Amino acid sequence: MKTEVIITGTGCPIPDGNRAGPGALIRRGDLLLQFDTGRSTVQRLAGANVWVPELSAVFLTHYHSDHVSGLADVVLTYWNMDRTYERPPLPVVAPIGSTTEFVAGILDGWDDDIEVRRTHAHRENGPAVDLIPFEVGEKPEEVWRSGDVVVSAAPVRHEPVLDAVGFRIETPEGSIAITGDTRVCDEVATLIEGADVVVYEAMRYAAFDALPPWRGYVKEYHADTIELGAQCAELGVPTLVLTHLIPAPTTPEERQAFFDDVRGAGYEGELIVADDLDSVTLG
Repeated sequence: MKTEVIITGTGCPIPDGNRAGPGALIRRGDLLLQFDTGRSTVQRLAGANVWVPELSAVFLTHYHSDHVSGLADVVLTYWNMDRTYERPPLPVVAPIGSTTEFVAGILDGWDDDIEVRRTHAHRENGPAVDLIPFEVGEKPEEVWRSGDVVVSAAPVRHEPVLDAVGFRIETPEGSIAITGDTRVCDEVATLIEGADVVVYEAMRYAAFDALPPWRGYVKEYHADTIELGAQCAELGVPTLVLTHLIPAPTTPEERQAFFDDVRGAGYEGELIVADDLDSVTLG
């Protein structure tokens, strides 16, 4: 058995024709876990040879639009493309608060479309979400389990967004940590320590130094490449995958700047400045 980490989206709120919205897929045999559902998640899942109705569960880090704008598409496709008519509601695991409120209304406005499709296909049930809410604690706590695979959630620092989390996935082949959006902080250190693969959002603060102060607010709640490189070096992270790239590199020189920042901070492990559908295999 092997566990794959597939980056389904490396983008951020800035639209990019080559980068879907933030997301990562963990695949272990028939177990398919999607973390965040940014724009074009369904297309990227197709690119990873994933049939959406076969998803096992979706996990959300927080409610920012670039992380959840593809959720309705995932939920509707999960139902509409199910040829068996037997799939249960899609489990969606999310921190209690604005994120669960968003999920609860994810199908609002789709009534007519759903009814037409349901009656035309002679289906009894429409699409549905099995919302699995959890309280955000002070340290990683289990929020979902399937056999030997356990998912825990932990708080991260993305204020003024409240109840933002990262996830830790433990499998027999190894462990994966996904930070979601966050500053570099002690909470993230607790989440990622000992993980075999860390998927970390990355922002080059230096690229924003020339911007006017009123645009500099984005540096207040994202992870600087130099700071995260130093943190992952200190913790001995074996494999580091950078995603949610700000600003997204469009030239070899811009991509190299991400490497230079992280390496310059002392990180010596395997480093991937990710493109959509890049992957890492454990086991």
